[in-house]
Amino acid sequence: MVVHVRDLRKTFGTSLALAGLDLSVGQGEVHGFLGPNGAGKSTTIRVLLGLVRATSGEVSVFGKDPWADSVELHRRLAYVPGDVTLWPSLTGGEVIDVLGRMRGGLDSRRREDLLERFSLDPRKKTRTYSKGNRQKVALVSAFSSNAELLLLDEPTSGLDPLMEQVFADCVADASARGATVLLSSHILSEVEKLCERVTIIREGRTVDTGSLKDMRHLTHTTVTVVVETLPGAGLPNASPPDASPPDASLPGVIEVDGHRLICRVASAELPELMTRLAALGITSIVSSPPTLEDLFLKYYVAQS
Repeated sequence: MVVHVRDLRKTFGTSLALAGLDLSVGQGEVHGFLGPNGAGKSTTIRVLLGLVRATSGEVSVFGKDPWADSVELHRRLAYVPGDVTLWPSLTGGEVIDVLGRMRGGLDSRRREDLLERFSLDPRKKTRTYSKGNRQKVALVSAFSSNAELLLLDEPTSGLDPLMEQVFADCVADASARGATVLLSSHILSEVEKLCERVTIIREGRTVDTGSLKDMRHLTHTTVTVVVETLPGAGLPNASPPDASPPDASLPGVIEVDGHRLICRVASAELPELMTRLAALGITSIVSSPPTLEDLFLKYYVAQS
C-alpha cells in the first residue's frame, strides 16, 4: 500500500480538522479524494507531505512516517496544490528544474513535450504569469519528474477546458508508467473519468470508499423510454389529462409525459422493469447510469 491512513485525527487548538479519517491508496492506482470545502482533504494531504504532524492515528507513505522521513519521501513524490506560489525572480523553466532536482531529476524529453502540450513559455519570469500559468509550471514539473506518487490537490484550478484535457492525458500517462496518483478535485466529471477508486469524506471522517463500479450499484439507474402502449392505472403526472394512467406496478416510474416514461430503479430492479417495458412496445430508450455527482450527493446529503 502506497498510502495508508487509519483513524487519523488532527486538531488545531480547539478545532478538530480530522476526526478519524481512513484512506488507502494502492500501487499504481489513480484515487479520487472527494469532499466539500472544509472536509479535511487539504489537511490530510499536508499530513501525508509531512508539513503538519498528525495528532493521533496511523499514517504511512511507502511504509514510512511522513513526519519523520519527509526528506526521503519528498524525493519519491510530487505535490501540486490548487494555488501555486513561485519564486518571482526565477523563470518558469528555472522553477521546473529546481523542483525537479528536489525530486531526483527530470526526464528532459518529457519536460519539453509537456511545455509544448501546456503551451507554457519557460523563459518568462514567474511574476508575469497568470494563475493558470503558475499551475502549469507545477504540473509540468510534477509530470516530467520520475515521482512514484503524485499528490494533486485541486491541480486544475485556473486552467481552461483545453488544458484540463491535457492534464487528464498526463494523469493517464503517469498511471501507465506505474505512478500512483491521489487526486483531490471539485470537478467530479474529471475524477469520474480518471479515477478507479474514490474516497468521500465529510467533516474529517470517511463517508465511504470503493471502486466507482461497485459504488454505482448502491444508487439508481435512470431509464427514459417511449412506449407504444400506455400501461394501466396509478402513475403520477400522466399527460395528457384524459389519457389512461399507467400501471402502478411498473417499478420506479417518476414521470409520465404522454407515451414517454422516466423510471429510476436500483440495479436489482432493472430486469423486471425491462421485461414490463418490452411488453408495452419500446420505440426508444436511454439508460443513464448514476454519475459520480449522484454518488457524491447521495453520501453527502444523506449525512446532512
